[in-house]
Amino acid sequence: MFSNPLILYALTAAAGAGVALVRARRREQAAAAARLAEQQTWQERLRRETEAAHLSAKVAAQEQLTRDRADLEKALATRQETLANEERRLVERESTVDRQLDRITRLESEIDARSRTLDSDRTTLEQERQQLHLQRVEARERLESIAGLDAQGARSLLLQEVEREARKDAADLSRHLLENAKRHAEIEAKRIVGITLQRCAATQTFESTTATVAVPGSEMKGRIIGREGRNIRAFESITGVTVLVDDTPNAVVLSAFDPVRREVARLAMERLVLDGRIHPARIEEVVAAVNTEMEGFILQTGEAAVTRTGLPPLSPEIARVLGKLHFRYSYSQNLLNHSVEVAHLTGLMAAEMGEDIQAAKLSGLLHDIGKALSQEFEGPHAIVGGDFIRQQGQPPHIVNAVASHHDEVPHENLLGVLVSAADAISASRPGSRSESMTTYLQRLENLERIATGFTGVEKAYAVQAGRELRVMVKPEELDDAASYQLARQIAHKIEEDLLYPGQIRITVVRETRCVEFAK
Repeated sequence: MFSNPLILYALTAAAGAGVALVRARRREQAAAAARLAEQQTWQERLRRETEAAHLSAKVAAQEQLTRDRADLEKALATRQETLANEERRLVERESTVDRQLDRITRLESEIDARSRTLDSDRTTLEQERQQLHLQRVEARERLESIAGLDAQGARSLLLQEVEREARKDAADLSRHLLENAKRHAEIEAKRIVGITLQRCAATQTFESTTATVAVPGSEMKGRIIGREGRNIRAFESITGVTVLVDDTPNAVVLSAFDPVRREVARLAMERLVLDGRIHPARIEEVVAAVNTEMEGFILQTGEAAVTRTGLPPLSPEIARVLGKLHFRYSYSQNLLNHSVEVAHLTGLMAAEMGEDIQAAKLSGLLHDIGKALSQEFEGPHAIVGGDFIRQQGQPPHIVNAVASHHDEVPHENLLGVLVSAADAISASRPGSRSESMTTYLQRLENLERIATGFTGVEKAYAVQAGRELRVMVKPEELDDAASYQLARQIAHKIEEDLLYPGQIRITVVRETRCVEFAK
């Protein structure tokens, strides 16, 4: 029927395509049915889960409601109990207040009764006071008429008597306190000073304001003088010293108050004498060379003094000024050796008292440095020295120790006191200082003059080479207490008016002699 193969092939393909289409349609329907079933299953599961969650939330809410109700009931019970307690306390307080009101009422009644009694007593006392006043007036008038002295005069006599007794008691107490303080202070001070002096040894020194240079003969003196004195004038002008060429054989004397200039002049003169060439140009050359060497020597001397005390190096400026003390003397005591000695003494006393030893040594070493600056600055050497080391960067406690060692400024620490004590020890030890006979006699006369200038002093004698002043007083004018006060007044007057090394002891002697004859 279908003889054409193409047609047959087309029909076969169409039939296959239809079968495939039917199968695809069925698969789609099966997939849609499966999806529908799965969706229905998921919706059913979701419904069951929603119902379960709703049920769980309902149960939880019911439980929470139960717990909240229990908590509210508990809080309500607690609140009711608290209110009941408060109510009981209020009832008790009301009863207490009632009892207090009753007590206050009774007290008011008692106070009213006492007030009436006091008013009555006050009236009685006022009457008695008036009567006593009248009796006192009458008694005073009778006493004044009997004694012949009014109330003001009696009061003055009484006050004078009380004042005399008070002064005597005060003097006795002051003497007692000072004696106790001196006794304990002297024991401790003697111990410290004794230990210090046992460990200190120093030599005796002597110096004057002139220097002598040996010359080989009169010919050399002529060279020193020069033609028409030009060499000696040039030498004096350059060095600032006075050259004395007299009849003394083989010697030329150089005189100057400045010890550094005098030493420079001495060294320069010795070199000129050894060289033999003496003329103004050569003099200027030699003096310049000696000045340069002297600057180095002064610096080395100051640094050596610092090393001798065991201190770390100081600034070159301080060492240079300190070295100048090598050429200065006080009562023939070399000031640089004195400063080193004071440094050791201060350090030893500081060690005994538990103070800073290095600071004590430095304060003692620098305490007289102002004496090397006295020609450049005005004021006491202690204050000048303190200002100088302050400018050089020394700490305030060292500055105060230097400035206060002569009590010209207040002591701010113990270092100044230790330096003062060490300075007095070094200056007053035997052989440390000497003074001229004129100065010595003048000091003794001044001591006796000061003592005899006080009222009640009969005689005064300076003994123990001026270390002690004995004062004889008139016993009918001064009693024991007044004699004690006189000793202190004389000591203060001596401290204010005189300059002296060490310390001076004032002894007031009051003697009463009773003489009677048997007939």
